[in-house]
Amino acid sequence: MPSADSINSIRLIESRAARSYWQSWSMLPINFPRNQLQRVPAQLSFGARVSPITGSPRLACNPANAGLNVLYSLAEAGARLAAATLGLDPGLGVLHTDTSVRDSLACDLMEPVRPHVDAYLLDLITRGFLNRDWFAEQRDGNCRLVPDFAARLSETAPMWSRQVAPVAEWVARAFWSTIRRPDKPFTTRLTQNNKRAAKGAPAQSPLVRVPSQQKICSGCGKAIRRHSTHCPDCSLKNSTASLIAGAQLGRVTSHVPQAQARRRETKRLNDLARSQWSPSKLSSWLTEEAYLKEIQPLLAKETLSQIALAISVSIPYASDIHKGKRRPHPRHWNALANLVGITG
Repeated sequence: MPSADSINSIRLIESRAARSYWQSWSMLPINFPRNQLQRVPAQLSFGARVSPITGSPRLACNPANAGLNVLYSLAEAGARLAAATLGLDPGLGVLHTDTSVRDSLACDLMEPVRPHVDAYLLDLITRGFLNRDWFAEQRDGNCRLVPDFAARLSETAPMWSRQVAPVAEWVARAFWSTIRRPDKPFTTRLTQNNKRAAKGAPAQSPLVRVPSQQKICSGCGKAIRRHSTHCPDCSLKNSTASLIAGAQLGRVTSHVPQAQARRRETKRLNDLARSQWSPSKLSSWLTEEAYLKEIQPLLAKETLSQIALAISVSIPYASDIHKGKRRPHPRHWNALANLVGITG
């Protein structure tokens, strides 16, 4: 910018910067729910900012550019109203060349707001999914927004108007300082910052709360709650598929040589313990009837890990003992009696 010697030089620099800027967006992926992938082009991305239909951003051919055009139109409308409110002619541009088909000053005023618009769209397409039903393709390839989605994007209009307000007042104040006028202060009709200053209040912040974006299910595209990732139907399908896949993986894993070797070793140790154990080691009072009536009911109050640790068994086996589905070998009865606090 310091090397620019005219407005035309600034425009040339800006056009080169814009070309590099939009090239960095070109490969940005656009995500759709899984069940809608057959209805959209494969590997859909942001693509070029210039439409092949018009050679300009107008009449975009993909959803992301179509949404950006709508957001820019909302920001431009806010800039046009701001200029008119301050007594400026929206059609007399400074950086944008005056033409009969646009309000060039409104385009000048919205330039500082464009990064905020871009950030909003970037968040929309990278942190969520677009719904195929939000867009319609015309015969010439032009991608259009359906009214419902366009209405949701229109909820951002107050945000762009508030952000453009201090910019418009800054430009109007620059013009105001160059003309002959009565000795009176410049009025801040948009931000009311003069009144705020007189009352000792801080200037109005151009930032406002961003309207919440509708979150959709990544599987089917239905609207879901903010902190969810799938709708109830897709969550059930995904959970079922995960359980089936986990069961298949468990069956395969349980038959690998290492798992079979561990099972053989465990069985060998258990067989050895049974062969070395004698019923004489069991307390005289600890009979099968005593286990079933005194110890088994109290085991329901113990945790699975405590039972497994007390008799050196697995958690699933401890769960069966906990529920009364299995009766452990008598050599374990003394340990379980101590666990529940029965000493005879």
